[in-house]
Amino acid sequence: MAISRDEVLVWIKTCAAVLAENCAYLVELDAAIGDADHGANMDRGFRAVMDKMSGIADQDIGTILKTVGMTLVSTVGGAGGPLYGTFFLQAGMKTVGKMEMNLDEWTAALGAAVDGVIARGKAEPGDKTMVDALSPAVNALRQASLANGTLAQALKDSAQAAKIGMEATIPMVARKGRASYLGERSAGHQDPGATSSYLLLKTAAEVWVKD
Repeated sequence: MAISRDEVLVWIKTCAAVLAENCAYLVELDAAIGDADHGANMDRGFRAVMDKMSGIADQDIGTILKTVGMTLVSTVGGAGGPLYGTFFLQAGMKTVGKMEMNLDEWTAALGAAVDGVIARGKAEPGDKTMVDALSPAVNALRQASLANGTLAQALKDSAQAAKIGMEATIPMVARKGRASYLGERSAGHQDPGATSSYLLLKTAAEVWVKD
């Protein structure tokens, strides 16, 4: 089993729909510890991505992902633009020229994406950011790859690890970003960036796994 270029396109389009559906929810989460704009910013960014899709639908996976990244950088406000832009740009760099990805290739792409986010945002696991969802997801993929697991199971494991990581941000005290200004008052709230990251990986598992 491999993830084809067309399936990557379906993932991006489905992510746009999922983020639109969850826009108000992400705004609500961000209102508690941030600027109350994460949902609107992500929705606007992926709407702009959708405008670009028809022009790159015949390109390789790397070109598609890099285009998503560049579009998000230029259209998403706040910290989300540079961070998610970096995420897709780095994943795109790992998949240049590829028309499909196997488990090892997707693991490498997601690993590079997360490394890029960490380098850009200077955040580590435990800081109450999107990294808390993304790092466990990559680790789950790597474990599956080492164990010669199936791509389908690896994607499910990755999404589940992201969900657990997202939920683990609730009791954390934020050490990065706007939420860190609140100090102890940031505890008790789920991080919006970790939530949007989980939604992207959950969507990947749902779109790419053929039951």
